[in-house]
This record gives sequence, structure tokens and C-alpha cells, in this order.
Amino acid sequence: MPEAMEDIVDSIESLLESATDYGKTSYELAKLKTIEKTSDVASSLIPHAVVFSFLMSFLLFLNLGVAIWLGEMFGNIFYGFFVVAAFYGIVGIVLHFFMHDRIKKRISGYIIKQAFK
Repeated sequence: MPEAMEDIVDSIESLLESATDYGKTSYELAKLKTIEKTSDVASSLIPHAVVFSFLMSFLLFLNLGVAIWLGEMFGNIFYGFFVVAAFYGIVGIVLHFFMHDRIKKRISGYIIKQAFK
């Protein structure tokens, strides 16, 4: 009987060791998958951020030029800046009240799509 008990104990120890190894391997796999998804999302967003920064620089200088041009037309430079600021204020209000949810859904959808890709 003691020999059978030793076999059972050895089997249980082997099973526990296998379960521990499986748990460690599953944890490492989950960690690696998380790192892969994070790097995939980041690598997708970084080029968009670079293009966005160049686009914002272009728009900044375009707006400065339009503001100065309008200011010269109105007789004082600061009038042009007021007109450009008013334009962006109106556009901002319209976007906030009418497009906020659509923009939010598109951005969150894009991020989720990249995460599950």
C-alpha cells in the first residue's frame, strides 16, 4: 500500500508542477500579447501624430497670414485676428454641440479597431 500512495503523491506533485508551469506560461503569453497590442496601437498612432503636427503648423501659419491680410483690409491688424478668432469660436461651438458625439465615436472606434487588429 505505501508504494501505491507514493505513486499517487508523485502523480499529484507532477500534476501541480504542470499546473504551475501552465499558469506561468499563460501569464507570460498574456503579457506578450498585451505588449504586442500596445506597440501595434502606438506604432499606428505615432505616424498620425506626426502628420497632425505638420498639418497644425500649416494651419497656424495660414491663419496668421489670413488674419494679417484681413487686418490690412480692415485698417488695423488686430481686427483680422478678431475675425479669425470669431470664426474659430463659431466653428468650435458648432462642433461641440452638433458633432461631439460623432467625433468621439469615430476616434474610440479607431482605437478599438487597432487594439483588436
